[in-house]
Amino acid sequence: MAAGRNQSLAKMSPRQKMINLMYIVLTAMLALNVSNDVLNGFSQVEEGLTRSNRTITSRNMLMMSKLQDFYNTNPEKGEEILNSGNDVRNAADELYYYIDSLKLMIVREADGPKGSLDRIQNRDNLDAPNTVMLSPETRRGKELRLRITSYKDFLLRYINDADKRQNIEASLSTEPYKDKNEDIKTNATWEETSFESMPTIAAITLLTKLQNDVRYAEGEALRHLLTLTNISPDELEELETADASKIKVNWINAFVIPQSRVVMRGSRYKAQIVLAAIDSTQRPTVYVNGARLSSRDGTYEVGTSQSGTVNYSGYIEVVGRDGQVFKRDFKSSYTVIDPVATVSATMMNVFYAGIDNPVSISVPGIGDGTVSASMTNGTLTKSGDHWVARPAQVGQDCVVTVSVEIDGVRTNVGSSTFKARKLPDPTPYIPLGQDIRYKGGKPLAKSTLMNVGALHAAIDDGLLDIEFQVISFETISLGSMGEAIPEISSGNAFSERQKNSFKRMQRGKRFFISRVKAKGPDGVVRDISPMEVIVN
Repeated sequence: MAAGRNQSLAKMSPRQKMINLMYIVLTAMLALNVSNDVLNGFSQVEEGLTRSNRTITSRNMLMMSKLQDFYNTNPEKGEEILNSGNDVRNAADELYYYIDSLKLMIVREADGPKGSLDRIQNRDNLDAPNTVMLSPETRRGKELRLRITSYKDFLLRYINDADKRQNIEASLSTEPYKDKNEDIKTNATWEETSFESMPTIAAITLLTKLQNDVRYAEGEALRHLLTLTNISPDELEELETADASKIKVNWINAFVIPQSRVVMRGSRYKAQIVLAAIDSTQRPTVYVNGARLSSRDGTYEVGTSQSGTVNYSGYIEVVGRDGQVFKRDFKSSYTVIDPVATVSATMMNVFYAGIDNPVSISVPGIGDGTVSASMTNGTLTKSGDHWVARPAQVGQDCVVTVSVEIDGVRTNVGSSTFKARKLPDPTPYIPLGQDIRYKGGKPLAKSTLMNVGALHAAIDDGLLDIEFQVISFETISLGSMGEAIPEISSGNAFSERQKNSFKRMQRGKRFFISRVKAKGPDGVVRDISPMEVIVN
C-alpha cells in the first residue's frame, strides 16, 4: 500500500504536490485558529485547484477527441470504445456539476441569495457548511458520499492497473477521517468529519479538491480506453502531460449554435458562437461580418425585419498561454419566415353543433406553450395536445383566430373560418355482437332476431362515430290477408308483442322498422329513416 502511494506521489506534478500539501497544512491550522491568514491560504489553494481542474478537463477533452478520431477511422471497433468514453464523461460531468451546485448553496447560505463563488464575503462562516451538508432534512452530505462511491465503483470497471485502481480508491475514498490521538468521533461519518464546524472557504476548497479528484479519475478511465485503440505510446504520453496551451491546432474548431435556423418575422434570431477545446482562462474574441461582438459569452443576436435566408460569417480569435494567436473562420445562415398559423379540424372541414369537434392548431417554429386561440360563435378550449371547438348557432360561421407571444408581445398570426352545421341524421341498426351492426336489406336468421333486445342508432360514416339514443319506434308486418299490422316498442327495446310477431314469421317474410325517434348529443329529437328486415 505504501509503495503504491509513493509511486502515485512520484507521478504527481510539483504544482499538484504543493496544492495537496497546502491543503493539509491549512486544515491542520484550523484546529488552532481561524485567522485571516489561514482563510487567505485556503483562498489561494482554491484558486490553484480551480486552475488545475481546468487543465485536467482540457486534457480529458483531448482524450475524448482521440476516441472520436479512432471511431471515425474504425467504426466497428471504435463504437463500443467511444460509447464507454461517453459513459465515463457523462458520469464525471454529473458528479462534477452536482458538487458545483453544493458549493453555490454553501456560499449563498453564508452570503445570502446573491452570493457568488467568485467573491465569497463571509469566508469564516461556520454554519453554512453544516446547514447545507449536514441538515437531517436534506442529507446532502450523505447523498454526496453515496454518489462518490457509486462513481468510483463505476470507473473501476475500466481500470485494470493495480496502482491506478489504488490511487482512485484513495482519492475518492469516503472513509471518515480519524485522528490517531483522539477518539471523540470514532463513529462519525465522512460528511461529518469533512464539513462539521468547517469555515465556508474550507468547505468550498474541499469540494473543489473533490472535483479535481473526479476529473483525475475520469482521465485514468479514458486513458485505459485509449490503450484499446491504435494510439502510440508517445501520443499517449503527450496527452497525459498536455496543458491547455498545448492544444493541437487541427483539433480546434469554431461552431455556431443557433437556437433555431428558422425565425418568424418580428422575433429575434439568437445563436451562440463558441470555440471548442480552447484555453478556458482566455475569453475568445468573436467577429461577425467584420464587427466585433460585445457579448462576453459569444451570443450573437440580431433583429429580423424581412423574410428570406440570411447568411453571415466571421472568425474567432483566442490567445494561448504561449502567446500564439489561434484564428478560426465560421459561417452559418438562418431563415426568416412570415407568421403563419395552421388550423385544421381533425375529423372534418366543418364544425357540428352540439358535439366536441377536435381541432389541431400549430404555428411552425413556435412552441405550443406560447400559442393561444379563440373562436367566434362558440367555445374553443385546449385539451392535452389538441383543441376542442363547440359551435353555438347552426348556420353561423365560426372564426378561429390564433396568436403567439414573441419577445413578450402577443401577435395574431392567422385565422380560419368554419361552417357550423347541424349533425346529420343517424342510421338505425340492430347490434348483433361486437362491432357488428345490422342495418337491414339482408336476410337475418330468425334465431338471431329472437335474441335481439333493442334498437340502436348512430352516425358511423367513417368521419363521425356518434351514438344516438332511440326513444321509440314501431314495427310493421303483413298479416295473412296482406293487411299491415303495427306494433309499438317499449322505449328503445322490442316489446313482447313485437317479439311474438317475429315468432310467427316464416322464412323469406319481412317487416319494417319505422317512425324511429332518436335524440343526439345536441339534445335534438329527430325522426330518422326506416329499415327493412328480412327473416331467414
